Amino acid sequence: MADIGVIGGSGFYEFLSEAHTIAIDTPFGPPSELPVVGDLNGREVAFIPRHGADHRFPPHRVNYRANLWALRHLGVRQVLGPCAVGSLKPELVPGTFVVPDQYVDRTWGRAHTVYDEAPVVHTSAADPYCPAGRATVIATGNVVPDGTMVVINGPRFSTRAESRWHAAQGWSVVGMTGAPEASIARELALCYTSIAVVTDHDAGVQQGDGVSQAEVFQAFAESMERLRQLITEVIGQLPKPDTDCPCRHALDGTAAQLDGTAAQLDGTAAE
Repeated sequence: MADIGVIGGSGFYEFLSEAHTIAIDTPFGPPSELPVVGDLNGREVAFIPRHGADHRFPPHRVNYRANLWALRHLGVRQVLGPCAVGSLKPELVPGTFVVPDQYVDRTWGRAHTVYDEAPVVHTSAADPYCPAGRATVIATGNVVPDGTMVVINGPRFSTRAESRWHAAQGWSVVGMTGAPEASIARELALCYTSIAVVTDHDAGVQQGDGVSQAEVFQAFAESMERLRQLITEVIGQLPKPDTDCPCRHALDGTAAQLDGTAAQLDGTAAE
């Protein structure tokens, strides 16, 4: 029913007009909201707001597995995951769009895999984002083409010491939802691309009172129209569903493919 999925971040709760809601459940419970599917820029797109339409799910309570499973079940193969982040570099000012090529996972207590039971499934996360998706976003211009996103558990923001530590590692931005979203997408053989929207300078990057929730939401809202335009343009340029990509082969040779575990997703063998 759709070949592209968009998972909206904080303040990004609606996207498609003239869309229809799809009733769907997953082995991991319901997604954050029932996905809506509609046509955009010549492509069929499914949208789920990551935190729910009323922002009721904090980062550590988002059902990442259900959200991505639901998208895959609808036929999605390319996923765009915009998210709000804090900057760890002075030059990455609020309003900057970063297309990370790496992430560091500092979360805990979250469900990090769709393969909880035997047989064990190991997937590669060396290059965690889709090369084709990243190239498409970068080609639109006006984005920072790389960077490392450190993902903290939240919902609190970093202490100054933590922020300075993150910056000292050479990491670029800090967020709360990039993991395990990216790794679960890889487990489902999905092409996943993050678009990190800088909303603030993190606590240790500049002096002051530190970041607040109100500041983050306001900055994200101010970038919303540009983000919508970017995603709309990218959607029209993303590879077609039948285009081969390394992400589609994430399960090659794994037990998930060999025993048909992933066939539950869409009634076919996992790609």
